Amino acid sequence: MILQILLLILGFGLLVKGADWLVDGASALAKKNRVSDLAIGLTVVAFGTSTPELVVNSFASYQNHGDIVFGNVIGSNNFNLFVILGIAGLITPLVVQSSTVWKEIPFSFLGVLLLFFLIGGIINTDNQVLSRIDGMILLMLFILFLLYVFKQLKTDVSELTVTQKNFSVLKMWGFILIGLAALVTGGRLVVTSAVEMATGLGVSEVIIGLTIIAAGTSLPELATSVVAAIKKNNDIAVGNIIGSNIFNIFFILGISSLIRPVDYNDVFNRDLYLLAAGTIILFAAMFISKKKKLERWEAAILVLLYIIYIIYLINNDI
Repeated sequence: MILQILLLILGFGLLVKGADWLVDGASALAKKNRVSDLAIGLTVVAFGTSTPELVVNSFASYQNHGDIVFGNVIGSNNFNLFVILGIAGLITPLVVQSSTVWKEIPFSFLGVLLLFFLIGGIINTDNQVLSRIDGMILLMLFILFLLYVFKQLKTDVSELTVTQKNFSVLKMWGFILIGLAALVTGGRLVVTSAVEMATGLGVSEVIIGLTIIAAGTSLPELATSVVAAIKKNNDIAVGNIIGSNIFNIFFILGISSLIRPVDYNDVFNRDLYLLAAGTIILFAAMFISKKKKLERWEAAILVLLYIIYIIYLINNDI
């Protein structure tokens, strides 16, 4: 068991560092090709911080661990929304742009509703599965979201900071390839060791996916949003969370179900309800506030709700 814990920690370390190397290399490459800071933030960084979830889910789907596939995505989204956004909001009140309130947050909520519809969580409880066709639907909607993002970028006139990373071409590609290798290795270690731990402890893969794996794969988002909040860069702090949640449902679950149709355990309905409720709470807080601001007391409520949720999971292990 100690060996599995050490391998799990090593896997998370490789995931976090691999994502960091990938972002550094890809950002430097984008800079060299005259891509703006905003474009990099919305694409390269967003993708980079979500690659741990993508790699873990790819291995989990291939090995037919459906509970880890859904547990990782739903658990990561809840961790992002309640813990990471909550901590960022406690550091500094977060002012959100109107486009985020009226477009990105509702699109994130649409993802939760669509997931319920695709796996039959609302309509029926028979043969609940996220099929390859469902995955294609999710990916097509994700492409539409990317088109919206790139349309927004056309109006961006941000100056380029070409001196951010003065890497040679060889070093850029070295970071990218080493980062990808670390991600693949870390993802395999996380899935394998987590399954072994769950078996050894008699804990369900549902709980492992919703808690340990979800929190571990969300470490890049946590680091990004906390640093952004300290620097009072509200757009990155909030955009990273909402963007990651959209990315997780539409892209990562889409890819996971293309690799192999994923059986859905309706115990996750409870966790999807929480995710939907949290998204509505965030939207309501922004809608009510004239300044579109998430206050510290509202952020504290988000963190408190997550603590209550975790206590509930521990006391009702399935």
